[in-house]
Amino acid sequence: MAWKCGIDGCGSVFEDVESAVVHQAADHQRRECKVCGTIVPDGYLAIRHAFIEHSRAEYVRAYGASSEAVREREELLEEIESVADMQTIATELKR
Repeated sequence: MAWKCGIDGCGSVFEDVESAVVHQAADHQRRECKVCGTIVPDGYLAIRHAFIEHSRAEYVRAYGASSEAVREREELLEEIESVADMQTIATELKR
C-alpha cells in the first residue's frame, strides 16, 4: 500500500507509513497546537498530539472541527497505528 502525504497538497508518495510520517515531520513546517501552544511536527504527529494530549471537546473548540473532521482524523490515527512501527519512526526522527 502506498502512503500519500496530505499536508497542504504535498502529494508525495511513500512505500511505507513510517517514511510518510518522517517526511511530514522533517520536510513540513511545524505547527503550534491551538489547545496548549506546544510546537509539534505537522501531519500524523500533530493529530496524534491533539488526540492523545487533549480531549475531543478541547480539539473541537480550539480548531472549530466538525464531528466528521474528528472522525476522519480518528480513523487516520487508527489506520496508521495499526501498521506503523513507531520505533522506526522515532529512530529516523532522531537522525
